[in-house]
Amino acid sequence: MATSGTFSESWYRIADQHAALRPHVRVRRQFYRGELWHVLQDPINNQFFRLRAAAYDFIARLRLNKTIGQAWEECLAANPDSAPGQEDVVKLLAQLYMANLLHSDLPPDSTKLFERHKQRREREVQSRLLNIMFARIPLFDPDRLLKRCMPIARAIISPIGGLIWLVVVCWAIKLALDNFEGLKRQSDGVLAPDNLFLLYLSFILIKTIHEFGHAFMCRRFGGEVHTMGIMFMVFTPMPYVDATSSWSFRSRWQRILVGAGGMIPELFVAAIMMFVWANTGEGTLHSLAYNILFVASVSTVLFNANPLMRFDGYYILSDLLDIPNLYTRANQQLVYLVERYAFGCKKAESPAHGRREAWWLAIYGVAGHIYRTIVFASILFFLSKRMLILGMIMALVCLIGWVVTPLVKLFKYLGSSPKLERNRPRALAVTAGFVGLLVLVLEVIPFPNHFRAPGVVEAVEHTVAVNEPPGYVETILAQPGEHVSRGQPLVQMRDRDLELAIEATRAQLEEARAQELRAMQQETADLKPLRSRLEAITKQIQKLEGDQAMLTVRARHDGVWIAPELPNMRGAWLARGTPLGLVVNSNGFHFSAVVSQREASRLFATEIRGANIRLRGQAGTELPVLGQKIIPAEHDTLPSAALGWQGGGEVAVLLDDPSGTRTAEPFFELLATIAPTAEAEILHGRSGKIRFDLPPEPLLHQWIRKLQQILQKEYGL
Repeated sequence: MATSGTFSESWYRIADQHAALRPHVRVRRQFYRGELWHVLQDPINNQFFRLRAAAYDFIARLRLNKTIGQAWEECLAANPDSAPGQEDVVKLLAQLYMANLLHSDLPPDSTKLFERHKQRREREVQSRLLNIMFARIPLFDPDRLLKRCMPIARAIISPIGGLIWLVVVCWAIKLALDNFEGLKRQSDGVLAPDNLFLLYLSFILIKTIHEFGHAFMCRRFGGEVHTMGIMFMVFTPMPYVDATSSWSFRSRWQRILVGAGGMIPELFVAAIMMFVWANTGEGTLHSLAYNILFVASVSTVLFNANPLMRFDGYYILSDLLDIPNLYTRANQQLVYLVERYAFGCKKAESPAHGRREAWWLAIYGVAGHIYRTIVFASILFFLSKRMLILGMIMALVCLIGWVVTPLVKLFKYLGSSPKLERNRPRALAVTAGFVGLLVLVLEVIPFPNHFRAPGVVEAVEHTVAVNEPPGYVETILAQPGEHVSRGQPLVQMRDRDLELAIEATRAQLEEARAQELRAMQQETADLKPLRSRLEAITKQIQKLEGDQAMLTVRARHDGVWIAPELPNMRGAWLARGTPLGLVVNSNGFHFSAVVSQREASRLFATEIRGANIRLRGQAGTELPVLGQKIIPAEHDTLPSAALGWQGGGEVAVLLDDPSGTRTAEPFFELLATIAPTAEAEILHGRSGKIRFDLPPEPLLHQWIRKLQQILQKEYGL
């Protein structure tokens, strides 16, 4: 028995025509999940089409000396259980006809051929406009170069070459783990202005190696590579190669190796650069090795190996799952699910062959759309920050391509699609219900509304102990960690120059007193200036003795003496005002939160319904807030360097500030009183986050406000 759609109302239009595959079309056999498929390759356009065995059995019977109807009847007689129905034949012939794979002896065929070519070119132009951020420009045919280098390539792409690659890469991974902290530190400056040239140079070099890796791997297994050029990815030029001839390989492992052919040499080069980086000192070679290592590893993991984008990882996953055209069929599966279960179309057919494949297609379709939306939105924001006009143009193009065009297609589909002929009322009702539900969820129903701000725990009473006059650290009078009382000596310092100055001044005082006595007996006229000098010397002695007394650093209040670095300062000379430690009174704490300007308006304008604090290292414990106080003034100095970029925090700070506390933009400070709890260890200086609970608000309002904040912050709009 034939497959679904045994008879078709349109059959009479094609049954008496003559058609056949064009002579230049190549046919190869492949197996997917144990099932035989045939791949039609058009070498002129380098396009590939996969057909199931039953469909190819019909196509192979087409001849110019027999009608399409005769060929179908022969196929039906030979394979009554698997032969395609008339409806399937009509769809199949239409697809092959539009792809210029069929020709007939009818005179209008040449005109139709030109029309089909013109339509295909129009679709290509539309596709390029919608994918303007990924435009491609072919430059030359590398096939002759690849043939000349194949003896070397065969020696490298071999079991011995694979073993060498594995040893080198594993050794480099171990070396990277041993030097992880150094690699992490150097990554902080990878986007610094003085490093951008080396980074871009490394990027071009690695991507050239990547594309030649695809080309050589494809040629190694018998494929042809005739196109190499430049692709503008987000307007950044990089090389690309067309290795699609590998799609016709019968072995899926060969196809997988071609897909991984770019990442394999990338990782090998990254391994070599790891050795160079680890064995060189500061300099151009050291920096270049790190940049190549960074590009070859990070770009490979985040982009090329990612199956959610149509790069190498996508084709590798497609072959591993034995699901050809994974992206297209995933979208078809999502459409099928909507038509079958939402619109009630009983005749809707799933592109999946089995339940497991259906699950893979559905999951990939949903995950792929979400991921691509996030990536493209990030790219648009990235472009807009550097080229606002270009970013706005790209946003408009994407809005038309991703929103307007799909909506127009949806309206046409709902209004005139033959698939919905019997289910159109239900489809319209379901669509309207979905839109209404979406509006209800986004615009009407209030959802929890909150935002977070970073901050640091501070004791209500805490002081930094510093030395007023300069001097040497002589004696530590209170050991760090001890509880001290107000006025208790903490550190004894000594300044020999100060002692000598006091002795010299005291000698001057004795001399002035002796001169005063002599003047009282002999020269009373000199008595007034001598007494003025005596008074000045006395004040100088009092000042010097006061400085000497302050060489004994004392606690200003009760608390715990915290000075972990003090033992290392013994005998060291300290300039005036050097911090020696902290005296912290642990009887009360508050949380000093840094609230950005874009969020501060919400604190002033709306009611704070509640707040809680989570500290780093104790994320599972919430600290209740007894009360909060907003300081109505802008600040530009953080309460702790741990909140800024240089200290590992999230607040942008000035890069030229050595303290790491001067912020790039002003902020508001909020002091929240922390309720003591036995479940959390509250320590002065521990950072965390405070969450403010605001009145519930619909999601759409929250999202619009966040978008406005981003536009205002980044673009001043």
